Amino acid sequence: MDIQILATWIRSHYVTLKAGRDAGQTSTELALIAGALLVGAGLLVVAIRGKLLEKIGIINGG
Repeated sequence: MDIQILATWIRSHYVTLKAGRDAGQTSTELALIAGALLVGAGLLVVAIRGKLLEKIGIINGG
């Protein structure tokens, strides 16, 4: 999933929830948003780790 699309979706749903126009699915949508944030954070950690391992390989001459 594209990060920009995910960020736009989260922003739009957060604004809807904050405005109080939700139809009773607040906890479900908040759980989905939290899950999406956790997946995004995990992907970021994997990307950073991969980049660091690549740089360490270059430094060590590998």
